[in-house]
Amino acid sequence: MRIVFAGTPEFAAAALEAVLRAGHSVPLVLTQPDRPSGRGMKLRPSAVKQVALDHGIAVCQPRSLRLDGRYPEDAAQAREALLDAEPDLMVVAAYGLILPRWVLELPRHGCFNIHASLLPRWRGAAPIQRAIEAGDTSTGITIMQMDEGLDTGDMLLVHELPITDAHTAARLHDELAAAGADAIVEAIRLLERGELHAQPQPDDGVTYAAKLEKAEAALDLTRPASELARRIRAFNPVPGATVPLPGLEQPVKVWAAQALAEPVAAEPGTVLRASPEGVDIATGEGVLRLLEVQKAGGRRQPVAAFVQGWKPA
Repeated sequence: MRIVFAGTPEFAAAALEAVLRAGHSVPLVLTQPDRPSGRGMKLRPSAVKQVALDHGIAVCQPRSLRLDGRYPEDAAQAREALLDAEPDLMVVAAYGLILPRWVLELPRHGCFNIHASLLPRWRGAAPIQRAIEAGDTSTGITIMQMDEGLDTGDMLLVHELPITDAHTAARLHDELAAAGADAIVEAIRLLERGELHAQPQPDDGVTYAAKLEKAEAALDLTRPASELARRIRAFNPVPGATVPLPGLEQPVKVWAAQALAEPVAAEPGTVLRASPEGVDIATGEGVLRLLEVQKAGGRRQPVAAFVQGWKPA
């Protein structure tokens, strides 16, 4: 198989590595333009670009693929590169650009997307985080034949994974990245054998995973503690979850917490107890126990260390 790969972050890099290990030819990689990051805000390549460079693969980084869009010169350059690559298939994983019809139709077998949910649940930008936040007990990988809709294409292969109370978004991301890498290699193998069969997504159960916003980091303590604990896991590490505490000018970032199912009469946000076991805060229903926190400008630390230097006024 001659495969063009389109992706950007670590989630996609794992899949690219797997496709290469499986022995497929990857003549071209599409990825987002280099972005400034780190303290010096230096331009850094995406995780996918770094894999491509390590393997001597040609890289194209258009700002858009729309020939009639804002960057037609970028799209034209990408089109030329894709035509030269003569792909049998394009594999797409967390690329970050919309693929117009001309891209979807260019490879002989079209474009396969590695999506981190059990479609049609959690179509959209943040399926990993929204699944944890909603309290789902399972998620997974769907290999999908891409069409012009938002994650609406036919399903080709599904791998299911459980979600436990120990899963943060970071941990579930890594597990799904590994599952996605295995799933795309399996899907390509079945395609080569003529044994890959498409199944339309059901009309029922459609949900959308909205993009994460920085404003969501501030926890609404009038909500139930169980919901807040899930949100803390879902937003670890990005965008994070924050809680104001007395005696501190800025809210603390909460890295880990647990919900205590105990009755509480105090106003939401009231600190009930502070000990090496946790900082207990009243919520709209139950108690939220903070277990690992980070003060603004400080390091993340277990609550036992935090309370030693915290003076609640």
